[in-house]
Amino acid sequence: MRIVLKSIYIFSLMLLPCSLLGQNGQTIKIADLYKKARLRAVNRDIANVQSNDGTYLNVSESKKEGIVWLPFKDFQNGTIEVEMRGKDVFQRSFIGIAFHGQDDITYDAVYCRPFNFFSADSVRRIHAVQYISQPDFTWERLRKEKNAMFEKEIVDPPDPNGWFTLKLVVDNGTVKAYINNAAEASLVVQKLNDRTWGKIGVFTADSSGGDFKTIKVNYSN
Repeated sequence: MRIVLKSIYIFSLMLLPCSLLGQNGQTIKIADLYKKARLRAVNRDIANVQSNDGTYLNVSESKKEGIVWLPFKDFQNGTIEVEMRGKDVFQRSFIGIAFHGQDDITYDAVYCRPFNFFSADSVRRIHAVQYISQPDFTWERLRKEKNAMFEKEIVDPPDPNGWFTLKLVVDNGTVKAYINNAAEASLVVQKLNDRTWGKIGVFTADSSGGDFKTIKVNYSN
């Protein structure tokens, strides 16, 4: 059964009650946050979908960037881990995590391009995972001015059509991105701004939607 959201939720950026959010570092089903009306979608429609994989949140495709803000506030340092799924369709799958969000256009994000995971083109493969700092440091600017510094190849990439985890470790301006709990980070960067705290969301870039199943946030502020 598919439940389609017809309008954007308006919600307070307060932490959820302990009965729903649980303890620091506990895995939370994003579909449960949707059911509790604790999500706010920006430039996207969102819906819960039930399947053999369980219930997950689907984010629609649309132009420009899309974010679904989650009810976690004041994240500074720690880890954010999201289970998500894109698709192996060229230029139609950009999925990841937004963090240190100040508003709907000012945030950091790390995202994956699943259609590049197994590309025969070595240049496309080094564009598999990307850091951006909106609105000043878009992927276009970073590729032009700092080529290959803020996007990298994923060693032993996951199925581009399957579920995988992206985990960010944020530590005083250093951001590390791990895929499927790999021992080595796929991407290590220094943040390109002086923002030290903010909101957390799931991110989809231009023309992309995506599926998001769980999130786990560990504050180490």
